[in-house]
Formats: sequence, structure tokens, C-alpha cells
Amino acid sequence: MTRQKKFYNGLLARLGPGLLYAGAAVGVSHLVQSTRAGGMFGFELIIAIVIIHLIKYPFFEFGPRYTAATGRNILHGYKKLGTWAVWVYLTMTIATMFIIQAAVTVVTAGLITHIFGLQGLGGFEPQMVAAIISSLLLLICFTLLASGHYVLLDRLVKVIILVLSITSVAAVIMLLFDNPGHYESATVFFSFSDTVHLVFLVAFLGWMPAPMDISVWHSIWSESKNESEGKVASMKAALFDFRVGFFGTGLLAICFLLLGALVMYGSGESFEAGGAAFAGQLIGMYQQALGDWAFPIVAIAALTTMFSTTLTLLDAFPRTIGISLELIFPEQIKHRDNDKTYLIWLLITIAGTLIILFFFLPSMVGMVQVATVVAFVAAPILATLNTLAMFDKDIPSQHHPGKPVLIWCIFSLTALIACSISYLFLI
Repeated sequence: MTRQKKFYNGLLARLGPGLLYAGAAVGVSHLVQSTRAGGMFGFELIIAIVIIHLIKYPFFEFGPRYTAATGRNILHGYKKLGTWAVWVYLTMTIATMFIIQAAVTVVTAGLITHIFGLQGLGGFEPQMVAAIISSLLLLICFTLLASGHYVLLDRLVKVIILVLSITSVAAVIMLLFDNPGHYESATVFFSFSDTVHLVFLVAFLGWMPAPMDISVWHSIWSESKNESEGKVASMKAALFDFRVGFFGTGLLAICFLLLGALVMYGSGESFEAGGAAFAGQLIGMYQQALGDWAFPIVAIAALTTMFSTTLTLLDAFPRTIGISLELIFPEQIKHRDNDKTYLIWLLITIAGTLIILFFFLPSMVGMVQVATVVAFVAAPILATLNTLAMFDKDIPSQHHPGKPVLIWCIFSLTALIACSISYLFLI
């Protein structure tokens, strides 16, 4: 084995939960929202991506940091605050999981519809086609998850993220050397006095880089990796893995924004609301940048990315609910019953998602906007719980975040709370 191959294999072995984070994060927020942000406002919202990453960073880091420091997932930290904290998390998860899962699944279904030309499937209306394909997609995900959890996700997502990253960076570089002339003549600018612009910004930042729930999922994935390897990852390894995923998805968000800006901004075109139509526009951007030969590569990269997001979320919701219920009702729900609880909540998640898709799906854009706004308003609550858990007095002193990080958290929490309250007054 060559030295380069050994280095590559060693690097991939070190990356696990961080890439699962990326697989969950790089989905609707990037392929849909970031691309739309660039198409609507050009390069202006790049600064918003940078700022929201700085604000949310410590709260996302606390997930894997807590597991590295204690060997347990951060929901145990919530339990130490009081059962009420676990109840808060559980209530928020159950209240939002169906619409979040539906939003992600319908975007994936839109890609499948466009790539395989299924728009007129069975003579059904586009909304029914999306629901049918979503049903088949969820059935496939159920089959995969019922046969294996962490190991399957860990292996699948590494290749997916790598392919998408390479094609996205290549597309942006090609467009930067061949910048469409319509960009300079564009006259649409973001305005804080425009309610429509503000609502879009809230939806854009709600899932940027990801919903705050993923910090808890990341902690649980880290605990699962520790269990599969029979040892607790060091703090250094855990944070390296996290930072690769976190900053990598940040760069990809900027890439997608640039893609939308360079192709759509000032062109006079607007993004479609339907999943299949939007998927066609998205893949068309890559074709414009790289050539028609790129279609199969980009189609596979985009589809597998959204599929990994659908699969990862569908795994995360029942997992976290099962662990939460075990912490709340330790006598009634034993650890040995985790697989049974997981399966029950997996079926409940799928059933609730299908109800939304078949009866409450006016458009992809509307679905995504509701889900992202909910995430935006709820973010301060989970950020507060993460901070309280991580600064618990029982955290080993060598792993305690320290006063500078506490100041960072207070500043970021103030910003998140202020934004959520402002938005609630706005609507």
C-alpha cells in the first residue's frame, strides 16, 4: 500500500460522526436555500453564511465535545439539568420532525422525478407524483435502517460528500472564469426594510448550517462510534472530526450560493416552486458550468446527497426519541428495548411524514420555508440547553470549554434570541 493511500485510508477512518453531520447538513439548506439566496441576491448573503456559522459554532461543537469529555451523549447532560430539559427536547423533536422529514424527502423526490423523467408518472398531478415517489423512497430508507444503523450511514456518506464537494467546487471555479455578463447589470439588492427579504433570510438561516437538533444527533453518533470501536475517542480526534464536517459544509454553502449567483442572478429567471422543476434548474447550472458531460456525475452527486440527508434524518429522529424516553422513563423503558423502541418510532416518523406529503403539500418551497422558520425560532432553546450541559460542574476540568467560550456563547445566544423575538414580532 502506497504512503498516499495509507494517509487517505487513515484520514477516512478518523472521520465518522463529522461526515454524518455533513450528510445531514448538506441537503435542503445548501442545494435549495443557498442556491436560491445566490439567485435572488447575488453575493450579498455570503456574509450571512459566515456570521451564522460563527454564532452557531460553539453550540454544534458541544455535541461531540460532551461525548468526548464524558463518554455519553449530550442528552445525559440534559437529564442532569432535570427531566424537564429532556422533555423540552423531546417535545420540540416530535413537534417538528414530520414537517422536517417531509421537506427533505420531497426535495429528494423532486430530484428523482427530474433525473428519471417521471413528471407524468401514471397521469397523476405533480403533487401526487411527488407523494408517491416519496413513499417509495421512505420504504427504501426503512429497509436500509431496519438492517443496520451507524455502520451503514458511516460508510455511505463518506463517498457521497466527497463526490458532491468535488463537483460543486469545480462548477464554481469554471463559472468564475466564465462569469455570465448579466451579473453586473443586476439591480436586486437585499433590504432589511423589505418584509419578503427578511422572511427569506430567516428561512435561509434557520437551517444554516443545519438545524440545532443535529448537535444532539452528532453526540449520539459519536457515542455509537465509540461503542462500535470499543473505546472513547480523544477530545482532539473528536474535535478534528467535527471541524472537518462543520467548516466543510460552510464552504459548500458558499459554493452553492456562488453557483446560484453566477447562473441565475440578474438573468431574469426565477426558481421554480415544484421539486422536479427546481431540480432541473439546479442540475442545469452544473451543466452550464461544466458541460453536458457532467449531467450523470452531478445528478448522482445531488441525488445521493439528498438521499443521505433523508436517510440520516430518518435514522436520527427515532434514535433520539428512544434515548429521550429511556432517560425520562428509565424503569419502564429499558436499554435492552432500544431496538424495539427505535423501530416503533421509525414507523411513526414515516407515517406522519406521509400524511403531510399526501394531504398538506402545496409546494416544495412552502414546505421548506415552514420547516426552516421553525428551526430558526427554536434554535435558542437548544443552544441554551447545550450550553448548560457543557458548562456543568461535573465536566472534567481539562475538557471544560473555559471563560472565553462562555462569553462567546452568551453573545451568540443573545443574537439568536433577539433574532427569534424580532421575527415573531415581524409576523
